[in-house]
Amino acid sequence: MSNPADKFDQQTRTELEAAAFRRLLAHLDARKDVQNIDLMNLAGFCRNCLSKWYLAEAESRNLELDYDAAREIVYGEPYGDWKAKYQKEASTEQKKAFDAEMAKQSH
Repeated sequence: MSNPADKFDQQTRTELEAAAFRRLLAHLDARKDVQNIDLMNLAGFCRNCLSKWYLAEAESRNLELDYDAAREIVYGEPYGDWKAKYQKEASTEQKKAFDAEMAKQSH
């Protein structure tokens, strides 16, 4: 079965994927109330994962970027600033759910 995106040329596909990624970042920026631990518990990834993936792709292309800069791209500001303004202490329930999710992923 073919992928519907295969009907687009590579440039168009890259542009669509980049636009979708920018919309994802904008959505996450608008939903600062959604904590990273909630994303991890529900989807298995968070803003930090996106930062690591972004950094890995830059490194695979021999582009100069460090983790802090990748985080700033994803968070829209230095991570420490974002964390101080928006990150809350995880609840006991969130931590338990996170530990259970990580245990499932390690199998």
